[in-house]
Amino acid sequence: MSQQAVDAYLAALDEPKQSTLRALRTTILEVLPEAEQCISYGIPGFRVHGQMIAGFAAYKNHLSYFPHSGSVIPELPHDIGPYVTSKGTLQFPIDTPLPKTLVEKLVTVRMRQAFPEAP
Repeated sequence: MSQQAVDAYLAALDEPKQSTLRALRTTILEVLPEAEQCISYGIPGFRVHGQMIAGFAAYKNHLSYFPHSGSVIPELPHDIGPYVTSKGTLQFPIDTPLPKTLVEKLVTVRMRQAFPEAP
């Protein structure tokens, strides 16, 4: 699965879910340009050197960001305050993309966890 599979996932969504998740995808790729796009467990994901770093999905009443680690969200309590969270997901409105600064922090924490030996 690749970029085309993610394109198909997004194309199947109604607005504003489609444009909101397209914006999130763009942000993730700006923060993580080396990421390989894929579909994992039925949702779009972004992998670096075989490790899942980020993902997202659309649901009836919200969108979700998946950090692919239950320990990412607890590291950012002040940044995720306005969002509904669980151990492994951050929910956000269907018409409002996540801020780039928050995506950068989520990706940075996950990359540090996935690749602790990296500088």
